[in-house]
Amino acid sequence: MNNIKVCNLCAATNIETLIPRIKEVDANAEIEIGCVGFCGIGATKSFLILNSIPIIASSEDELIEKLKEQIK
Repeated sequence: MNNIKVCNLCAATNIETLIPRIKEVDANAEIEIGCVGFCGIGATKSFLILNSIPIIASSEDELIEKLKEQIK
């Protein structure tokens, strides 16, 4: 089971749109919501932490594509 952490405080992350998209990619993932200490990156870039590995992208769409690649 994948563990995915997302921040609900960072300006570049919209958890209302991101969480459903993550669930479409991996319905069984354990999703944790809260600060993960990536505040500098999270101010301008979309990111998530997949199994302790950060995935960073310029947009939510790009982030989801990168997540799909990592989960394959």
